This record gives sequence, C-alpha cells and structure tokens, in this order.
Amino acid sequence: MIKVVIAYHSGYGHTRRLADAVREGAASLSIVAVQSLEVDKLDEKGWDALAAADAIVFGAPTYMGGASGAFKTFADATAKVWASLGWKDKVAGGFTCSLQMSGDKFSTLMYLVTLAMQHGMIWVGTGTMPGARAGQPDAVNRLGGWIGVMAQADNLPPEQSPPAGDLESARLYGRRIAEQVRAMRRAQ
Repeated sequence: MIKVVIAYHSGYGHTRRLADAVREGAASLSIVAVQSLEVDKLDEKGWDALAAADAIVFGAPTYMGGASGAFKTFADATAKVWASLGWKDKVAGGFTCSLQMSGDKFSTLMYLVTLAMQHGMIWVGTGTMPGARAGQPDAVNRLGGWIGVMAQADNLPPEQSPPAGDLESARLYGRRIAEQVRAMRRAQ
C-alpha cells in the first residue's frame, strides 16, 4: 500500500478544498491510502503518519507573499526530522491558494520546495500544461503553475471558490504524486 499524507494549513477553508481535491486524486489509485493532516492541529499520531508516508504533499495559503504563519511553525517543528534525515527520499509536492491571480504564490511554492529539498525529498511538479482556455475558471492549470498547484479563491465561502479548474488541477496533481511513488517502487 502506498501512503500519501497531505500536510496543510487552511485559514479560511479554501486551501482545505484543494487538500481534499489532492486527496481525491491520490486515492483514485486503488493501492493508495491517503491521510490529510492540518498542521496546526498535529499530534503524535500525525507525526507518526508523516514518518510512515511514502509521499508528503505540503499545502499552505499564500499570505503577504509567503506561506501562512501556521505552516511556517509546522516547518520549523520538522527540525528534529531533518536532523535524522527522516524524510529523505520521500516524494514531495505542494499547493497554494490566494485571493489574487498572482498573489506571489510562486514565493510560497518555492518555500515548500526549499523545505522539501532541505529534507532530502524528491519534488514532483504538476506535469500539466495549461489548457487552451487558460485563465478561465474551469481550465486546468489556468494560472500556469508547474512547480505545484496554484489556485485563486475569490473572497467567497470555500464552498464557492476556488473554481472547478483549480480543484481539478489539484485532483490531477494528487494522482500524479501517487503515480510517481508507484513508478519509483516498480523501478526498485
């Protein structure tokens, strides 16, 4: 069984919707067990799940040009894992969401990449080209993110935003993460 853990923070619920879509995509492979963990509510069982994971997908909203403070607190708390190379060679990925179309989401994704690289993880990008209708709410990868999923949510309840294309981008990414773990296992 492939174990994928989605470690995320969501301030208003929009990033949680992306986490749910990543979870759905990863779980679409029958050999995958997926667990979502809210990093600001992490307990010992959560840390154990991260240790046992084959892949960890990080998610954080972009606030003021970077990952949320709650996510940064979690990242800082991984220092003991880092010191023991506990996540070395695990597959990693990431996603973010903000109000603005750009909103400096790239900064947040690069922060997540840097966190993964410091842990010796193997980062997986989206592998998704923007569709012919790039920029439209129902288009996959409408914001043109290749490092990880970039989503934009209007100032609406999370049930109404982010739009369908961003959620589908997250589903496809979750599946890609799981497929990469499966391919790595087959290569061993």
